[in-house]
Amino acid sequence: MSFLRLAPESLGPQVPNRPWKRNALVLALGLTAAGWVQAQSLLQLYEAARQYDATYLAAKNLADSARYKAAQADSLLRPTATLVGSSTRSESELPSGVNRGSTTHAATLQGRQPLYNKTSRVTIDQAQRTLELSKWDLETAEQDLIVRVAQAYFDVLASQDALETTRTNKTAIAEQLASAKRNFEVGTQTITDTREAQAKFDLATAQEIAAENDLRVKRIALDVLVGRSGVTPSPLATPVALPATAPASVDAWVSQAALHPAVQRAQLAADIAQLETEKARAGHLPTLDAVASLGANKFIGATGVNSVPGTTQTASAGLQLNWPLYAGLSVQNRIKETLVLEEKTRNDLEAAKRSTAQATRSAYFGVESGRAQVAALEAAESSSQLALEATQLGYRVGVRVNLDVLNAQTQLYTTRRDLAKARYDVVLNGLKLRQAAGQLKPADVEAANRLLRP
Repeated sequence: MSFLRLAPESLGPQVPNRPWKRNALVLALGLTAAGWVQAQSLLQLYEAARQYDATYLAAKNLADSARYKAAQADSLLRPTATLVGSSTRSESELPSGVNRGSTTHAATLQGRQPLYNKTSRVTIDQAQRTLELSKWDLETAEQDLIVRVAQAYFDVLASQDALETTRTNKTAIAEQLASAKRNFEVGTQTITDTREAQAKFDLATAQEIAAENDLRVKRIALDVLVGRSGVTPSPLATPVALPATAPASVDAWVSQAALHPAVQRAQLAADIAQLETEKARAGHLPTLDAVASLGANKFIGATGVNSVPGTTQTASAGLQLNWPLYAGLSVQNRIKETLVLEEKTRNDLEAAKRSTAQATRSAYFGVESGRAQVAALEAAESSSQLALEATQLGYRVGVRVNLDVLNAQTQLYTTRRDLAKARYDVVLNGLKLRQAAGQLKPADVEAANRLLRP
Protein backbone atom coordinates (compact mmCIF):
# COMPACT_ATOMS: atom_id res chain seq x y z
CA MET A 1 0.00 0.00 0.00
CA SER A 2 1.36 3.42 -0.91
CA PHE A 3 0.83 6.28 1.53
CA LEU A 4 0.48 10.00 0.99
CA ARG A 5 3.72 11.91 1.55
CA LEU A 6 3.66 15.57 2.62
CA ALA A 7 6.55 17.79 1.63
CA PRO A 8 7.98 19.64 4.67
CA GLU A 9 8.11 22.93 2.79
CA SER A 10 4.35 22.70 2.12
CA LEU A 11 3.74 23.12 5.84
CA GLY A 12 5.46 26.53 5.97
CA PRO A 13 8.89 27.45 7.23
CA GLN A 14 7.80 28.15 10.83
CA VAL A 15 6.17 24.73 11.44
CA PRO A 16 8.51 22.32 13.21
CA ASN A 17 9.08 18.94 11.63
CA ARG A 18 7.15 16.22 13.50
CA PRO A 19 7.56 13.05 11.43
CA TRP A 20 5.73 10.83 13.93
CA LYS A 21 2.57 12.94 13.70
CA ARG A 22 2.77 13.06 9.92
CA ASN A 23 3.19 9.30 9.69
CA ALA A 24 0.24 8.74 12.02
CA LEU A 25 -1.95 10.96 9.86
CA VAL A 26 -0.83 9.19 6.72
CA LEU A 27 -1.51 5.78 8.28
CA ALA A 28 -5.02 6.86 9.36
CA LEU A 29 -5.80 8.10 5.86
CA GLY A 30 -4.56 4.86 4.37
CA LEU A 31 -6.64 2.71 6.71
CA THR A 32 -9.72 4.82 6.02
CA ALA A 33 -9.27 4.45 2.29
CA ALA A 34 -8.87 0.70 2.72
CA GLY A 35 -12.18 0.60 4.61
CA TRP A 36 -13.93 2.42 1.78
CA VAL A 37 -13.01 -0.24 -0.76
CA GLN A 38 -13.59 -3.25 1.51
CA ALA A 39 -15.97 -5.63 -0.21
CA GLN A 40 -19.23 -6.71 1.43
CA SER A 41 -20.46 -10.29 1.32
CA LEU A 42 -23.89 -11.41 0.20
CA LEU A 43 -24.76 -12.42 3.75
CA GLN A 44 -23.82 -9.00 5.14
CA LEU A 45 -25.95 -7.18 2.61
CA TYR A 46 -28.89 -9.53 3.18
CA GLU A 47 -28.78 -8.81 6.92
CA ALA A 48 -28.63 -5.09 6.13
CA ALA A 49 -31.63 -5.36 3.79
CA ARG A 50 -33.68 -7.12 6.49
CA GLN A 51 -33.28 -4.04 8.65
CA TYR A 52 -33.85 -1.49 5.89
CA ASP A 53 -36.04 -2.74 3.03
CA ALA A 54 -39.45 -1.09 3.37
CA THR A 55 -41.33 -3.85 1.53
CA TYR A 56 -40.05 -6.56 3.87
CA LEU A 57 -40.54 -4.44 6.98
CA ALA A 58 -44.14 -3.68 5.94
CA ALA A 59 -44.82 -7.41 5.58
CA LYS A 60 -43.26 -8.02 8.99
CA ASN A 61 -45.45 -5.31 10.55
CA LEU A 62 -48.54 -6.90 9.02
CA ALA A 63 -47.57 -10.31 10.38
CA ASP A 64 -46.97 -8.86 13.83
CA SER A 65 -50.40 -7.23 13.84
CA ALA A 66 -52.14 -10.51 12.95
CA ARG A 67 -51.65 -12.00 16.43
CA TYR A 68 -53.45 -9.05 18.00
CA LYS A 69 -56.30 -9.47 15.56
CA ALA A 70 -56.54 -13.14 16.53
CA ALA A 71 -56.60 -12.14 20.20
CA GLN A 72 -59.59 -9.91 19.48
CA ALA A 73 -61.53 -12.96 18.29
CA ASP A 74 -60.67 -14.85 21.48
CA SER A 75 -62.60 -12.25 23.47
CA LEU A 76 -65.88 -13.39 21.91
CA LEU A 77 -66.21 -16.26 24.43
CA ARG A 78 -64.82 -14.39 27.42
CA PRO A 79 -66.91 -12.62 30.07
CA THR A 80 -67.68 -8.94 29.71
CA ALA A 81 -68.62 -6.33 32.30
CA THR A 82 -70.20 -2.94 31.74
CA LEU A 83 -70.80 -0.10 34.15
CA VAL A 84 -73.67 2.25 33.26
CA GLY A 85 -74.30 5.42 35.24
CA SER A 86 -76.77 8.28 34.91
CA SER A 87 -77.91 11.38 36.73
CA THR A 88 -81.34 12.88 35.98
CA ARG A 89 -82.84 16.17 37.15
CA SER A 90 -86.63 16.67 36.82
CA GLU A 91 -88.52 19.92 37.18
CA SER A 92 -92.31 20.30 37.30
CA GLU A 93 -94.68 23.23 37.72
CA LEU A 94 -97.92 22.67 39.63
CA PRO A 95 -101.21 24.44 38.72
CA SER A 96 -100.65 26.64 41.74
CA GLY A 97 -97.50 27.94 40.09
CA VAL A 98 -95.12 26.22 42.52
CA ASN A 99 -92.00 24.62 40.94
CA ARG A 100 -90.84 21.35 42.34
CA GLY A 101 -87.83 19.29 41.32
CA SER A 102 -86.16 15.96 42.01
CA THR A 103 -82.79 14.33 41.23
CA THR A 104 -82.11 10.66 40.53
CA HIS A 105 -78.64 9.09 40.46
CA ALA A 106 -78.40 5.57 39.03
CA ALA A 107 -75.54 3.10 38.54
CA THR A 108 -75.74 -0.41 37.11
CA LEU A 109 -73.03 -3.07 36.74
CA GLN A 110 -73.89 -5.58 34.03
CA GLY A 111 -72.05 -8.82 33.31
CA ARG A 112 -72.36 -11.41 30.55
CA GLN A 113 -70.69 -14.79 30.04
CA PRO A 114 -71.35 -16.60 26.75
CA LEU A 115 -72.18 -20.25 27.36
CA TYR A 116 -72.98 -21.41 23.85
CA ASN A 117 -72.38 -19.49 20.64
CA LYS A 118 -71.47 -21.51 17.58
CA THR A 119 -70.79 -18.42 15.46
CA SER A 120 -68.23 -17.08 17.92
CA ARG A 121 -66.42 -20.41 18.14
CA VAL A 122 -66.12 -20.64 14.37
CA THR A 123 -64.93 -17.03 14.21
CA ILE A 124 -62.13 -17.88 16.66
CA ASP A 125 -61.08 -20.86 14.51
CA GLN A 126 -61.00 -18.61 11.47
CA ALA A 127 -58.86 -16.09 13.31
CA GLN A 128 -56.33 -18.79 14.20
CA ARG A 129 -56.03 -19.86 10.58
CA THR A 130 -55.70 -16.24 9.53
CA LEU A 131 -52.81 -15.96 11.99
CA GLU A 132 -51.14 -18.98 10.37
CA LEU A 133 -51.73 -17.42 6.96
CA SER A 134 -49.91 -14.26 8.02
CA LYS A 135 -46.87 -16.35 8.93
CA TRP A 136 -46.77 -17.77 5.40
CA ASP A 137 -47.11 -14.24 4.02
CA LEU A 138 -44.03 -13.25 6.01
CA GLU A 139 -42.22 -16.35 4.75
CA THR A 140 -43.04 -15.31 1.19
CA ALA A 141 -41.75 -11.79 1.83
CA GLU A 142 -38.49 -13.12 3.28
CA GLN A 143 -37.90 -15.43 0.33
CA ASP A 144 -38.63 -12.55 -2.03
CA LEU A 145 -36.12 -10.39 -0.15
CA ILE A 146 -33.41 -13.04 -0.48
CA VAL A 147 -33.92 -13.27 -4.23
CA ARG A 148 -34.05 -9.49 -4.68
CA VAL A 149 -30.82 -8.99 -2.75
CA ALA A 150 -29.08 -11.80 -4.62
CA GLN A 151 -30.35 -10.47 -7.96
CA ALA A 152 -29.06 -6.96 -7.25
CA TYR A 153 -25.79 -8.35 -5.85
CA PHE A 154 -24.93 -10.49 -8.88
CA ASP A 155 -26.18 -7.81 -11.27
CA VAL A 156 -23.45 -5.53 -9.93
CA LEU A 157 -20.82 -8.26 -10.25
CA ALA A 158 -21.91 -9.03 -13.82
CA SER A 159 -21.81 -5.34 -14.73
CA GLN A 160 -18.35 -5.01 -13.20
CA ASP A 161 -17.10 -7.95 -15.24
CA ALA A 162 -18.71 -6.58 -18.38
CA LEU A 163 -17.02 -3.21 -17.87
CA GLU A 164 -13.66 -4.78 -17.14
CA THR A 165 -13.93 -7.00 -20.21
CA THR A 166 -14.94 -4.05 -22.36
CA ARG A 167 -11.98 -2.01 -21.17
CA THR A 168 -9.55 -4.90 -21.71
CA ASN A 169 -10.92 -5.39 -25.20
CA LYS A 170 -10.62 -1.69 -25.88
CA THR A 171 -6.98 -1.69 -24.75
CA ALA A 172 -6.19 -4.62 -27.02
CA ILE A 173 -7.91 -2.92 -29.93
CA ALA A 174 -5.97 0.28 -29.22
CA GLU A 175 -2.71 -1.66 -29.43
CA GLN A 176 -3.82 -3.25 -32.68
CA LEU A 177 -4.83 0.19 -34.01
CA ALA A 178 -1.41 1.60 -33.17
CA SER A 179 0.24 -1.35 -34.89
CA ALA A 180 -1.90 -0.85 -38.00
CA LYS A 181 -0.95 2.83 -38.14
CA ARG A 182 2.74 2.05 -37.87
CA ASN A 183 2.54 -0.57 -40.57
CA PHE A 184 0.64 1.82 -42.82
CA GLU A 185 3.28 4.49 -42.33
CA VAL A 186 6.06 2.13 -43.37
CA GLY A 187 3.95 0.86 -46.25
CA THR A 188 3.51 -2.77 -45.17
CA GLN A 189 -0.31 -2.48 -44.75
CA THR A 190 -3.12 -0.63 -46.45
CA ILE A 191 -5.29 2.10 -45.04
CA THR A 192 -8.13 -0.44 -44.81
CA ASP A 193 -6.54 -2.15 -41.79
CA THR A 194 -6.23 1.18 -40.00
CA ARG A 195 -9.82 2.11 -40.69
CA GLU A 196 -11.09 -1.29 -39.59
CA ALA A 197 -9.15 -1.01 -36.34
CA GLN A 198 -10.41 2.54 -35.85
CA ALA A 199 -14.01 1.39 -36.33
CA LYS A 200 -13.52 -1.40 -33.80
CA PHE A 201 -11.94 1.07 -31.34
CA ASP A 202 -14.83 3.54 -31.69
CA LEU A 203 -17.33 0.76 -31.13
CA ALA A 204 -15.43 -0.40 -28.04
CA THR A 205 -15.48 3.15 -26.70
CA ALA A 206 -19.26 3.30 -27.08
CA GLN A 207 -19.59 -0.09 -25.38
CA GLU A 208 -17.41 1.12 -22.52
CA ILE A 209 -19.66 4.14 -21.96
CA ALA A 210 -22.75 1.93 -21.94
CA ALA A 211 -21.09 -0.54 -19.55
CA GLU A 212 -20.12 2.27 -17.17
CA ASN A 213 -23.67 3.58 -17.08
CA ASP A 214 -25.11 0.08 -16.59
CA LEU A 215 -22.78 -0.51 -13.63
CA ARG A 216 -23.74 2.86 -12.15
CA VAL A 217 -27.46 1.98 -12.37
CA LYS A 218 -26.91 -1.49 -10.89
CA ARG A 219 -24.94 -0.04 -7.98
CA ILE A 220 -27.70 2.45 -7.23
CA ALA A 221 -30.29 -0.34 -7.17
CA LEU A 222 -28.19 -2.36 -4.70
CA ASP A 223 -27.48 0.66 -2.51
CA VAL A 224 -31.18 1.52 -2.30
CA LEU A 225 -32.07 -2.06 -1.42
CA VAL A 226 -29.62 -2.43 1.46
CA GLY A 227 -29.60 1.16 2.69
CA ARG A 228 -25.89 1.74 2.16
CA SER A 229 -23.83 3.78 -0.27
CA GLY A 230 -20.85 2.70 -2.33
CA VAL A 231 -21.46 -1.02 -1.83
CA THR A 232 -18.74 -3.23 -3.31
CA PRO A 233 -19.83 -6.89 -3.62
CA SER A 234 -17.29 -9.68 -3.16
CA PRO A 235 -16.68 -11.63 -6.40
CA LEU A 236 -16.78 -15.41 -6.75
CA ALA A 237 -13.78 -17.22 -5.33
CA THR A 238 -11.33 -18.59 -7.88
CA PRO A 239 -11.17 -21.22 -9.13
CA VAL A 240 -14.94 -21.13 -9.44
CA ALA A 241 -16.55 -24.33 -8.11
CA LEU A 242 -20.31 -24.29 -8.58
CA PRO A 243 -22.17 -26.72 -6.29
CA ALA A 244 -24.21 -29.55 -7.71
CA THR A 245 -27.99 -29.37 -7.63
CA ALA A 246 -29.32 -31.43 -4.73
CA PRO A 247 -31.57 -33.30 -4.95
CA ALA A 248 -30.67 -34.17 -8.53
CA SER A 249 -34.18 -35.24 -9.53
CA VAL A 250 -36.80 -32.78 -10.70
CA ASP A 251 -39.55 -34.96 -9.20
CA ALA A 252 -37.93 -34.65 -5.79
CA TRP A 253 -38.06 -30.87 -6.08
CA VAL A 254 -41.70 -30.97 -7.21
CA SER A 255 -42.64 -33.14 -4.23
CA GLN A 256 -41.16 -30.51 -1.91
CA ALA A 257 -43.26 -27.82 -3.55
CA ALA A 258 -46.28 -29.01 -1.56
CA LEU A 259 -44.86 -26.96 1.34
CA HIS A 260 -44.61 -23.81 -0.77
CA PRO A 261 -46.04 -20.73 1.02
CA ALA A 262 -48.45 -20.14 -1.87
CA VAL A 263 -49.85 -23.67 -1.50
CA GLN A 264 -50.08 -23.34 2.27
CA ARG A 265 -51.86 -20.01 1.93
CA ALA A 266 -54.34 -21.50 -0.53
CA GLN A 267 -54.96 -24.43 1.83
CA LEU A 268 -55.62 -22.09 4.73
CA ALA A 269 -57.92 -20.00 2.56
CA ALA A 270 -59.90 -23.15 1.76
CA ASP A 271 -60.11 -24.00 5.47
CA ILE A 272 -61.31 -20.49 6.29
CA ALA A 273 -63.96 -20.72 3.55
CA GLN A 274 -65.16 -24.04 4.94
CA LEU A 275 -65.44 -22.49 8.39
CA GLU A 276 -67.37 -19.60 6.85
CA THR A 277 -69.95 -22.09 5.60
CA GLU A 278 -70.14 -23.60 9.06
CA LYS A 279 -70.61 -20.14 10.53
CA ALA A 280 -73.40 -19.41 8.05
CA ARG A 281 -75.21 -22.59 9.10
CA ALA A 282 -74.89 -21.44 12.70
CA GLY A 283 -77.29 -18.62 11.86
CA HIS A 284 -80.15 -21.04 12.62
CA LEU A 285 -78.76 -22.05 16.03
CA PRO A 286 -79.58 -20.48 19.41
CA THR A 287 -77.14 -18.67 21.66
CA LEU A 288 -77.07 -18.96 25.45
CA ASP A 289 -75.53 -16.41 27.83
CA ALA A 290 -75.33 -16.09 31.59
CA VAL A 291 -76.26 -12.55 32.58
CA ALA A 292 -76.16 -10.66 35.85
CA SER A 293 -76.62 -7.08 36.95
CA LEU A 294 -76.24 -5.05 40.10
CA GLY A 295 -77.76 -1.57 40.35
CA ALA A 296 -78.43 1.29 42.73
CA ASN A 297 -80.79 4.29 42.37
CA LYS A 298 -80.57 7.28 44.65
CA PHE A 299 -83.60 9.60 44.64
CA ILE A 300 -83.46 13.12 46.01
CA GLY A 301 -86.87 14.85 46.03
CA ALA A 302 -87.84 18.43 46.85
CA THR A 303 -89.87 19.27 49.91
CA GLY A 304 -93.49 18.36 49.49
CA VAL A 305 -92.91 15.83 46.73
CA ASN A 306 -94.77 12.59 47.35
CA SER A 307 -91.84 10.36 46.42
CA VAL A 308 -89.74 9.43 49.41
CA PRO A 309 -86.05 10.27 49.07
CA GLY A 310 -83.70 7.35 49.48
CA THR A 311 -81.57 4.67 47.77
CA THR A 312 -82.87 1.57 46.03
CA GLN A 313 -80.60 -1.39 45.26
CA THR A 314 -81.35 -4.16 42.76
CA ALA A 315 -79.60 -7.38 41.77
CA SER A 316 -80.43 -10.02 39.19
CA ALA A 317 -78.86 -13.13 37.61
CA GLY A 318 -80.07 -15.60 35.04
CA LEU A 319 -79.76 -17.17 31.62
CA GLN A 320 -80.61 -15.49 28.35
CA LEU A 321 -81.57 -17.57 25.29
CA ASN A 322 -81.73 -16.10 21.79
CA TRP A 323 -83.13 -18.36 19.08
CA PRO A 324 -83.64 -16.92 15.59
CA LEU A 325 -86.81 -18.35 14.07
CA TYR A 326 -87.14 -16.53 10.77
CA ALA A 327 -84.78 -14.04 9.10
CA GLY A 328 -86.35 -13.58 5.68
CA LEU A 329 -84.31 -16.43 4.05
CA SER A 330 -81.07 -14.49 4.58
CA VAL A 331 -79.44 -17.44 6.35
CA GLN A 332 -80.29 -19.90 3.58
CA ASN A 333 -78.94 -17.60 0.90
CA ARG A 334 -75.81 -16.92 2.94
CA ILE A 335 -75.18 -20.68 3.14
CA LYS A 336 -75.52 -21.02 -0.63
CA GLU A 337 -73.10 -18.14 -1.15
CA THR A 338 -70.45 -19.61 1.15
CA LEU A 339 -70.73 -23.02 -0.52
CA VAL A 340 -69.92 -21.47 -3.89
CA LEU A 341 -67.02 -19.50 -2.39
CA GLU A 342 -65.76 -22.67 -0.72
CA GLU A 343 -65.66 -24.37 -4.11
CA LYS A 344 -63.71 -21.39 -5.46
CA THR A 345 -61.05 -21.76 -2.79
CA ARG A 346 -60.65 -25.44 -3.62
CA ASN A 347 -60.05 -24.51 -7.24
CA ASP A 348 -57.59 -21.84 -6.12
CA LEU A 349 -55.74 -24.47 -4.10
CA GLU A 350 -55.49 -26.77 -7.08
CA ALA A 351 -54.29 -23.91 -9.26
CA ALA A 352 -51.62 -23.03 -6.68
CA LYS A 353 -50.38 -26.62 -6.63
CA ARG A 354 -50.19 -26.79 -10.41
CA SER A 355 -48.49 -23.42 -10.87
CA THR A 356 -45.98 -24.20 -8.11
CA ALA A 357 -45.11 -27.54 -9.68
CA GLN A 358 -44.71 -25.91 -13.09
CA ALA A 359 -42.53 -23.11 -11.72
CA THR A 360 -40.38 -25.62 -9.84
CA ARG A 361 -39.83 -27.71 -12.98
CA SER A 362 -38.95 -24.62 -15.02
CA ALA A 363 -36.53 -23.40 -12.35
CA TYR A 364 -34.86 -26.81 -12.09
CA PHE A 365 -34.28 -27.12 -15.80
CA GLY A 366 -33.10 -23.51 -15.85
CA VAL A 367 -30.40 -24.36 -13.31
CA GLU A 368 -29.34 -27.48 -15.18
CA SER A 369 -29.26 -25.59 -18.46
CA GLY A 370 -27.17 -22.87 -16.85
CA ARG A 371 -24.64 -25.41 -15.55
CA ALA A 372 -24.33 -26.91 -19.02
CA GLN A 373 -23.90 -23.42 -20.48
CA VAL A 374 -21.10 -22.67 -18.02
CA ALA A 375 -19.27 -25.85 -19.07
CA ALA A 376 -19.71 -24.96 -22.74
CA LEU A 377 -18.49 -21.39 -22.22
CA GLU A 378 -15.46 -22.61 -20.28
CA ALA A 379 -14.54 -24.77 -23.26
CA ALA A 380 -15.28 -21.85 -25.60
CA GLU A 381 -12.97 -19.59 -23.57
CA SER A 382 -10.09 -22.01 -23.95
CA SER A 383 -10.79 -22.42 -27.65
CA SER A 384 -11.07 -18.66 -28.17
CA GLN A 385 -7.75 -18.11 -26.39
CA LEU A 386 -6.02 -20.64 -28.65
CA ALA A 387 -7.72 -19.17 -31.71
CA LEU A 388 -6.51 -15.67 -30.81
CA GLU A 389 -2.93 -16.86 -30.32
CA ALA A 390 -3.01 -18.67 -33.66
CA THR A 391 -4.50 -15.62 -35.41
CA GLN A 392 -1.87 -13.32 -33.91
CA LEU A 393 0.87 -15.67 -35.10
CA GLY A 394 -0.65 -15.79 -38.58
CA TYR A 395 -0.86 -11.98 -38.60
CA ARG A 396 2.83 -11.70 -37.76
CA VAL A 397 3.84 -14.04 -40.57
CA GLY A 398 1.49 -12.33 -43.00
CA VAL A 399 -1.14 -15.01 -43.58
CA ARG A 400 -3.89 -13.30 -41.55
CA VAL A 401 -5.11 -9.70 -41.72
CA ASN A 402 -5.67 -7.15 -38.97
CA LEU A 403 -9.44 -7.67 -38.97
CA ASP A 404 -8.98 -11.35 -38.15
CA VAL A 405 -7.03 -10.42 -35.03
CA LEU A 406 -9.66 -7.88 -34.00
CA ASN A 407 -12.48 -10.38 -34.41
CA ALA A 408 -10.59 -13.04 -32.46
CA GLN A 409 -9.98 -10.59 -29.62
CA THR A 410 -13.62 -9.56 -29.50
CA GLN A 411 -14.73 -13.18 -29.49
CA LEU A 412 -12.44 -14.04 -26.57
CA TYR A 413 -13.52 -11.12 -24.40
CA THR A 414 -17.19 -11.60 -25.23
CA THR A 415 -16.90 -15.26 -24.22
CA ARG A 416 -15.28 -14.28 -20.92
CA ARG A 417 -18.05 -11.80 -20.21
CA ASP A 418 -20.74 -14.36 -21.00
CA LEU A 419 -19.00 -16.99 -18.87
CA ALA A 420 -18.91 -14.74 -15.83
CA LYS A 421 -22.59 -13.87 -16.29
CA ALA A 422 -23.51 -17.55 -16.69
CA ARG A 423 -21.78 -18.43 -13.43
CA TYR A 424 -23.67 -15.75 -11.55
CA ASP A 425 -26.92 -16.94 -13.12
CA VAL A 426 -26.31 -20.49 -11.89
CA VAL A 427 -25.90 -19.32 -8.29
CA LEU A 428 -28.88 -16.98 -8.55
CA ASN A 429 -31.10 -19.54 -10.28
CA GLY A 430 -30.21 -22.04 -7.56
CA LEU A 431 -31.77 -19.66 -5.04
CA LYS A 432 -34.75 -19.13 -7.33
CA LEU A 433 -35.20 -22.89 -7.60
CA ARG A 434 -35.44 -23.17 -3.84
CA GLN A 435 -37.88 -20.25 -3.84
CA ALA A 436 -40.02 -21.95 -6.51
CA ALA A 437 -40.13 -25.10 -4.38
CA GLY A 438 -40.82 -23.10 -1.21
CA GLN A 439 -37.57 -24.23 0.41
CA LEU A 440 -35.56 -20.98 0.37
CA LYS A 441 -34.14 -20.16 3.83
CA PRO A 442 -31.53 -17.73 5.22
CA ALA A 443 -29.19 -20.74 5.47
CA ASP A 444 -29.17 -20.85 1.66
CA VAL A 445 -27.78 -17.32 1.65
CA GLU A 446 -24.91 -18.56 3.82
CA ALA A 447 -24.30 -21.42 1.38
CA ALA A 448 -24.17 -19.02 -1.57
CA ASN A 449 -21.97 -16.67 0.45
CA ARG A 450 -19.35 -19.43 0.83
CA LEU A 451 -18.84 -19.34 -2.94
CA LEU A 452 -17.57 -15.76 -2.72
CA ARG A 453 -14.06 -14.54 -2.13
CA PRO A 454 -13.41 -13.98 1.61
